[in-house]
Amino acid sequence: AARRLLPGTMSPRGPADLLWLRVAKLLLLLQLCTHDRAPCASPLPRSCPAACICTSDLLSCSRQMLQRVPRALPPTATTLDLSHNALTQLHDRWLAALPHLEALHISHNQIKDLSPQAFHNASYLRHLDMSSNHLHVVETHYFDALVSLEELLLYNNRITRVDENAFTKLSGLRKVYLSWNNLTTFPFRSVQGLGNYSLRTLDLSSNSLSSIPVEELAALPENIRNGLYLHNNPVRCSCPLYLMLQRWKQRGFSSVKDFFEEHTCKVSDNVPRSLIKFLKYSHMFENCSAGPEDVHPVPFPVMVGQTLLLACNTSLPAAATSYMWISPHHEPIKHPGNSNRSLEVYRNGSLKIEVAKPWHSGVYVGLAINSPHNFSRLCEVNVTVHYPKPDGETFSTGLTTLLGCIVSLLLVLVYLYLTPCRCLSCCKKPAPLSPPQECSAQSSILSTTPPATDGPNRKVSANKHVVFLEPVRETQNGKIRLALGEDFPDAKHSKVLQLKSDSESISSVFSDTPIVS
Repeated sequence: AARRLLPGTMSPRGPADLLWLRVAKLLLLLQLCTHDRAPCASPLPRSCPAACICTSDLLSCSRQMLQRVPRALPPTATTLDLSHNALTQLHDRWLAALPHLEALHISHNQIKDLSPQAFHNASYLRHLDMSSNHLHVVETHYFDALVSLEELLLYNNRITRVDENAFTKLSGLRKVYLSWNNLTTFPFRSVQGLGNYSLRTLDLSSNSLSSIPVEELAALPENIRNGLYLHNNPVRCSCPLYLMLQRWKQRGFSSVKDFFEEHTCKVSDNVPRSLIKFLKYSHMFENCSAGPEDVHPVPFPVMVGQTLLLACNTSLPAAATSYMWISPHHEPIKHPGNSNRSLEVYRNGSLKIEVAKPWHSGVYVGLAINSPHNFSRLCEVNVTVHYPKPDGETFSTGLTTLLGCIVSLLLVLVYLYLTPCRCLSCCKKPAPLSPPQECSAQSSILSTTPPATDGPNRKVSANKHVVFLEPVRETQNGKIRLALGEDFPDAKHSKVLQLKSDSESISSVFSDTPIVS
């Protein structure tokens, strides 16, 4: 019947034929959907949970007093916020529905521990905030599945122990915040391998650390020590600890420079409150002498363009030891060298800089690697690259400055005592009957009121003439004679300036465009 009543084969003649035609169309549509020959209706997208707010890639379920994670989660979310709730546990593989998740905020909850597969199916997660929870320990299996994790926030928990292998698989980890917990010790050796790659911040401040292994910290790469925060801990006072932190301060490490006064130590174990700010009040440690680990880096000056070879003296067996250098830019350099081969590392541990440039200046740290997580510091070299002095430079900077001062002083004396006389009347003979206003050209120019009496040979006029100095016209006894206004009977002289009135003399003389009569 379906074949008979297909459209285009024959036209229906009655109501029965129309019914059979509709049935045939329905059967045909079902057959096509079954064999994927036609687009069928797709399942509806997963809806947003009722207690959450969903945007294009953000899912916020904070401050809803949730006791369990909502089941229906939109798969497009890259950021999930479950903070400020009442969550107590996370079930296994609960993030499988969020394949693109990059940031997870679960702070301010009541989570005490994590199941072995709590963070499986979260390989793209880069930021995890579990601060202000009730965690007691950090086990190895907690975060080992987060291979892309960069920032881990665990501050303000109740953590008393961190497993030695808790971070070994997190090669991209950059920042770890463990402050405001109850840690009494920390496995510093476990982060040595991380420091060679990306770790920049390790915050252990405001814990209960009673002792700090100075030898282990000295072997850490410089980029970790720069971001290793140990302030506000009740550590026991000791000279090695004081000298180490003083050296970090001299090197400009942020961990000491930014929290200088917050570094405290305990004078007596029997007196819990005997804490002092030992970096601020350092007079108690004046008798501490620097040990081998506190020696400053060896200076190594070199000219631009030269080739230098840095080597550390070591007695370690070459077969079981590999070497690595940390550049001033915190770049780990292993054999055979860096990417552009400007720095080369030989198998014996030597570092070669083929052509020294100014940006190669800084402290280079040589490390010996006995196992994947066992590093020991060999030496530190402070390379200073400077330009050579130009040939013929015989005067030092101080001598050149002194010579310049002497020449300047001579020029001032010449200007004060060897300049020609500026007033011809004063130079010829003193005129006892003439008022002082007629003696100086400057006094006549700057005078705002005319003299009380005019000289015997001077014409009384309401207008005054001011002239510029002329070249030598006539000399007397080797002195210059000036041309005064009386020498120019014609008012048409090109260099004679006539002031309109006495009241405008000052403003006309000091104006930018004098009035020419």
